[in-house]
Amino acid sequence: MSFFACCKSQDKNDKISLKKGVNICFKYDSGKRKYIVEEINRDEKGNITSKIFSYNELCVATKNFHTSNMVGEGGFGRVYKGRIKSIDNKVVAVKKLNKDGFQGSREFLAEVMILSFLHHSNLVNLVGYCSEGDQKILVYEYMANGSLEDHLFELPQTKKPLDWYTRMKIAEGAAKGLEYLHAEANPPVIYRDFKASNILLDENFNPKLSDFGLAKLGPTGDKTHVSTRVMGTYGYCAPEYASTGQLTTRSDVYSFGVVFLEMITGRRVLDYSRSSEEQNLVNWALPLLKNKRKYASMVDPLLKGNYPTRGLLQALAIAAMCLLEDANARPLIGDVVTALGVLAMRHVQVGKQKNTKETSSEQGEGSWEMSFIE
Repeated sequence: MSFFACCKSQDKNDKISLKKGVNICFKYDSGKRKYIVEEINRDEKGNITSKIFSYNELCVATKNFHTSNMVGEGGFGRVYKGRIKSIDNKVVAVKKLNKDGFQGSREFLAEVMILSFLHHSNLVNLVGYCSEGDQKILVYEYMANGSLEDHLFELPQTKKPLDWYTRMKIAEGAAKGLEYLHAEANPPVIYRDFKASNILLDENFNPKLSDFGLAKLGPTGDKTHVSTRVMGTYGYCAPEYASTGQLTTRSDVYSFGVVFLEMITGRRVLDYSRSSEEQNLVNWALPLLKNKRKYASMVDPLLKGNYPTRGLLQALAIAAMCLLEDANARPLIGDVVTALGVLAMRHVQVGKQKNTKETSSEQGEGSWEMSFIE
């Protein structure tokens, strides 16, 4: 029996079309701002909610992008907290393009187009954008708890670590965001940059995917993949994509597996402060995944043993399936969502004792265990 045979997702019939009313090709022509506006204006169903801001309005909102308002920094540029007076003094996150940064105009357009047409509770909401001259700025809803990365690594003593169920809830929500991109958008969208720093958390720790500058439209018709220049963050890229440039939705599934492993272990995907055999998280974890007696040694010590024994087994099984070298053997993200939905439920006793009595709902989940784990 397949690992996910008991939780196959149903086909989605209602897909969000990206082909009708807009041509998302992610090519940035010389018209710049005019081109973006023209593409968005072609929307025939009124799905666009993004607002066009002036540069001056965003300067006022962020107090001239003052360093005291800076809340983050990434490949695109710096992110500032601000308030938009024209929309009821709404608190927003303002991401300003770094002119010398890694991402540029094409990535800016990709993000505007994707988040203007695709809306889901686990995708960050694009409030609006600015494209005046060489100023390119994105305005998002403000996420009070920052990124998942902020809650996993190098925590100060005053910061409470995420408990097991919050981690599972975050993993489930992030997977739902990927499922929406893969299964409901038409054509499918491949995120291509799934990592802890791109998963933002609201005041209730509900996750939302952000930073869509590297997103690509997936294969359609008889095509099995799209070929593209290898982009993304080292350590999170699927091996077949890194070696051939062939991209599929299963590439995102691999990246999800890496992040899920980070959430379980509390280790970064790459950590050069560790001994050489432990610097690469995936290379360190794969041998341990084949020995159940090693599972407890893999868990984030900040959890202090407060996790369900069977839940840990199932979570590591999900991660291992997502990390399979054969892309076709990896589960669909919809099946991952179904599996994580059970793990996020607070119905399993915590503790790492082997003889802990499990609930009846746990006992019915034996088929979730991977056959290749010995």
